[in-house]
Amino acid sequence: MTTRVPFRASLLLALAILILNCRDGVAGPAFASDLDIQRLEKEAKNGSASKQIELAAAYLSGHGVNQDAVQAAYWYKKAAEGGDAQAEYEMGFLCQTGMGVAANPALAMHWYQLAAASGIQRAKVNMGVMYLGGLGVKKDQALAASLFREAATQGSGTAASYLGDMYYFGVGMTKDAAEGESWYVKGARLHDPLAEFNLGLLFSGVYGHSMDLGKAARFLRASAAAGHVPSMHALGLLLVNHAELAASQDEGQKLLETASGAGSWKSTAVLGILARDGKDAVDLHRAYYMFRLAMLQGGEPAARAVANDLSALSAKLPEETAAAVASQANAWFRDHRTTFQFVHRNSDDWKRFPTPGYAVDAQGIPTGPPVLPPA
Repeated sequence: MTTRVPFRASLLLALAILILNCRDGVAGPAFASDLDIQRLEKEAKNGSASKQIELAAAYLSGHGVNQDAVQAAYWYKKAAEGGDAQAEYEMGFLCQTGMGVAANPALAMHWYQLAAASGIQRAKVNMGVMYLGGLGVKKDQALAASLFREAATQGSGTAASYLGDMYYFGVGMTKDAAEGESWYVKGARLHDPLAEFNLGLLFSGVYGHSMDLGKAARFLRASAAAGHVPSMHALGLLLVNHAELAASQDEGQKLLETASGAGSWKSTAVLGILARDGKDAVDLHRAYYMFRLAMLQGGEPAARAVANDLSALSAKLPEETAAAVASQANAWFRDHRTTFQFVHRNSDDWKRFPTPGYAVDAQGIPTGPPVLPPA
């Protein structure tokens, strides 16, 4: 089988989840082990916005208390009602995703507007996303582009990347691939991992763009370093096919393993291919395990992609061995069902606003409510 990153899907389908604004992940800085919940509750009840936010974060992450998104939303709302701009943004996020509160796009827009008025760029970007998709407001793609442009001018690389999507594919405006790419370049200069990912794919030769694999690797490596799982897959695939671009002998393999662990069935399938073909040594057990796991991770599209490999390997392995390996894959998948777009975010405010992750389907569309990694 072969696997590739579909460029159009990576950009246009991303529009369906832009509301997350890079808030999805699976790990973050560790909390201090001596969190005093009773003290936090007392000071939060006395009206301290900072303690309300800390308490909300504790409930959101399950640190020091039982994880409780409803309580988290309650305390973030208290801080937001007191005028804390970051908490206002958080409430917009929670109302948009339905985490701890009933999903309410219109109310999410209200909170985003308040946060944006206080200078929170992410809120302005998410407002643009909502206007782009008509989420809680009347669809207005021109206004979305204007909001993205404003936020990009103010230093948001994410906004520049989204504006690049609109130009590149003619979403709400005349299609202009060159202008779209120029916005990706601006986003990359602001170290936005989505912009870096898009440029990495373009320089990989997607859609007839001029190929420069050295540039592709540099852009993808920067995005992967920010924790972007699709970039890890794309870079890992590039490096196993072009070892001369790798920083180390096993760089590509490690990237694919990380992406696989984050739920990327395509990376898992590539690892199966590597084990099946065995550059150093063939490992049919590992190959069968990886193909089985890819099928579980990716559902029907993955099942179709790996069907021939599974059939061929089943014929080569003893029946009891194949059953045991399949059982191992099933057991791992039961505990790791979530597919993540980011595996870490280097955020200074992680302690106050823990980063949730999102279950997505094979095309990257959310399939369930946000989930939190363990503290």
